[in-house]
Amino acid sequence: MNATPNSGEGISAPPPHEAYVNAPDLRREMHQVLALGAERDGRQARSVTGPPVDATAAERAWRLRQAALMDRMALDDPGPGPVAAAAETAEQLVLHDRRHPDLVAGPHHPDAITLAPSRRRYVRQEYAAWTAAGRPGI
Repeated sequence: MNATPNSGEGISAPPPHEAYVNAPDLRREMHQVLALGAERDGRQARSVTGPPVDATAAERAWRLRQAALMDRMALDDPGPGPVAAAAETAEQLVLHDRRHPDLVAGPHHPDAITLAPSRRRYVRQEYAAWTAAGRPGI
Protein backbone atom coordinates (compact mmCIF):
# COMPACT_ATOMS: atom_id res chain seq x y z
CA MET A 1 0.00 0.00 0.00
CA ASN A 2 1.33 3.38 -0.93
CA ALA A 3 1.32 6.39 1.38
CA THR A 4 0.35 9.61 -0.31
CA PRO A 5 1.55 12.82 1.37
CA ASN A 6 -1.52 14.77 0.39
CA SER A 7 -4.96 15.58 1.70
CA GLY A 8 -6.35 12.24 0.62
CA GLU A 9 -8.55 13.71 -2.09
CA GLY A 10 -7.78 10.64 -4.23
CA ILE A 11 -8.95 8.25 -1.51
CA SER A 12 -12.35 6.84 -2.37
CA ALA A 13 -14.00 7.14 1.02
CA PRO A 14 -17.78 7.30 0.99
CA PRO A 15 -19.33 10.69 1.66
CA PRO A 16 -20.75 11.11 5.17
CA HIS A 17 -24.37 10.56 4.16
CA GLU A 18 -23.41 7.15 2.74
CA ALA A 19 -20.90 6.16 5.42
CA TYR A 20 -23.33 6.87 8.25
CA VAL A 21 -26.58 5.80 6.57
CA ASN A 22 -27.07 2.94 9.07
CA ALA A 23 -25.70 4.78 12.10
CA PRO A 24 -27.93 5.29 15.12
CA ASP A 25 -29.13 8.83 15.75
CA LEU A 26 -26.53 11.01 17.48
CA ARG A 27 -28.10 10.87 20.95
CA ARG A 28 -28.43 7.08 20.94
CA GLU A 29 -24.91 6.62 19.56
CA MET A 30 -23.49 8.96 22.18
CA HIS A 31 -25.06 6.86 24.95
CA GLN A 32 -23.82 3.63 23.37
CA VAL A 33 -20.28 4.94 22.92
CA LEU A 34 -20.21 6.15 26.53
CA ALA A 35 -21.44 2.73 27.70
CA LEU A 36 -18.79 0.96 25.63
CA GLY A 37 -16.15 3.27 27.10
CA ALA A 38 -17.35 2.46 30.62
CA GLU A 39 -17.15 -1.28 29.84
CA ARG A 40 -13.70 -0.78 28.35
CA ASP A 41 -12.48 1.06 31.45
CA GLY A 42 -14.07 -1.42 33.86
CA ARG A 43 -16.54 1.13 35.24
CA GLN A 44 -19.47 -0.94 34.00
CA ALA A 45 -20.00 -4.67 33.50
CA ARG A 46 -20.49 -5.87 29.94
CA SER A 47 -24.21 -5.70 29.20
CA VAL A 48 -24.31 -8.46 26.60
CA THR A 49 -24.30 -12.10 27.56
CA GLY A 50 -22.72 -14.72 25.40
CA PRO A 51 -19.23 -15.68 24.37
CA PRO A 52 -16.41 -13.35 25.39
CA VAL A 53 -15.46 -10.73 22.83
CA ASP A 54 -11.98 -10.30 21.48
CA ALA A 55 -10.51 -7.41 23.50
CA THR A 56 -8.60 -5.92 20.55
CA ALA A 57 -11.64 -6.05 18.25
CA ALA A 58 -13.82 -4.54 21.00
CA GLU A 59 -11.27 -1.74 21.53
CA ARG A 60 -11.26 -1.08 17.82
CA ALA A 61 -15.06 -1.02 17.61
CA TRP A 62 -15.15 1.51 20.45
CA ARG A 63 -12.48 3.71 18.85
CA LEU A 64 -14.22 3.52 15.47
CA ARG A 65 -17.64 4.38 16.89
CA GLN A 66 -16.17 7.21 18.95
CA ALA A 67 -14.36 8.63 15.90
CA ALA A 68 -17.47 8.31 13.74
CA LEU A 69 -19.58 10.00 16.41
CA MET A 70 -17.14 12.91 16.64
CA ASP A 71 -17.01 13.16 12.84
CA ARG A 72 -20.79 13.31 12.65
CA MET A 73 -20.93 15.94 15.39
CA ALA A 74 -18.30 18.02 13.56
CA LEU A 75 -20.35 17.78 10.37
CA ASP A 76 -23.35 19.16 12.26
CA ASP A 77 -21.30 21.88 13.99
CA PRO A 78 -18.08 22.61 12.06
CA GLY A 79 -16.67 24.87 14.77
CA PRO A 80 -13.09 24.55 16.00
CA GLY A 81 -13.97 22.40 19.05
CA PRO A 82 -15.96 19.69 17.27
CA VAL A 83 -13.55 19.61 14.33
CA ALA A 84 -10.56 19.23 16.69
CA ALA A 85 -12.34 16.44 18.60
CA ALA A 86 -13.11 14.65 15.31
CA ALA A 87 -9.49 14.97 14.18
CA GLU A 88 -8.17 13.69 17.53
CA THR A 89 -10.42 10.63 17.68
CA ALA A 90 -9.71 9.87 14.02
CA GLU A 91 -5.99 10.00 14.77
CA GLN A 92 -6.46 7.60 17.69
CA LEU A 93 -8.26 5.15 15.38
CA VAL A 94 -5.42 5.42 12.86
CA LEU A 95 -2.82 4.73 15.57
CA HIS A 96 -4.81 1.69 16.75
CA ASP A 97 -5.16 0.37 13.21
CA ARG A 98 -1.44 0.78 12.54
CA ARG A 99 -0.80 -1.53 15.51
CA HIS A 100 -3.51 -3.96 14.38
CA PRO A 101 -3.62 -3.87 10.55
CA ASP A 102 -5.55 -7.15 10.46
CA LEU A 103 -8.61 -5.26 11.77
CA VAL A 104 -8.68 -2.71 8.92
CA ALA A 105 -11.90 -3.37 7.00
CA GLY A 106 -11.81 -0.84 4.17
CA PRO A 107 -9.72 -0.79 1.02
CA HIS A 108 -7.22 1.85 2.20
CA HIS A 109 -4.76 1.25 5.02
CA PRO A 110 -4.47 4.13 7.54
CA ASP A 111 -1.03 5.06 6.20
CA ALA A 112 -2.49 5.69 2.74
CA ILE A 113 -3.81 9.01 4.04
CA THR A 114 -1.39 11.31 5.82
CA LEU A 115 -3.05 14.59 6.80
CA ALA A 116 -5.60 15.21 9.57
CA PRO A 117 -8.62 16.16 7.41
CA SER A 118 -8.20 12.92 5.49
CA ARG A 119 -8.15 10.89 8.67
CA ARG A 120 -11.83 11.69 8.92
CA ARG A 121 -12.17 10.18 5.45
CA TYR A 122 -10.49 7.08 6.85
CA VAL A 123 -13.06 6.97 9.67
CA ARG A 124 -15.88 7.12 7.13
CA GLN A 125 -14.29 4.38 5.02
CA GLU A 126 -13.87 2.16 8.06
CA TYR A 127 -17.32 2.85 9.53
CA ALA A 128 -19.00 1.97 6.23
CA ALA A 129 -16.94 -1.22 5.92
CA TRP A 130 -17.56 -2.10 9.58
CA THR A 131 -21.32 -1.78 9.25
CA ALA A 132 -21.26 -3.73 5.97
CA ALA A 133 -19.40 -6.52 7.79
CA GLY A 134 -22.10 -6.76 10.45
CA ARG A 135 -20.44 -4.56 13.10
CA PRO A 136 -17.84 -7.01 14.43
CA GLY A 137 -16.27 -6.51 17.86
CA ILE A 138 -19.41 -5.51 19.74
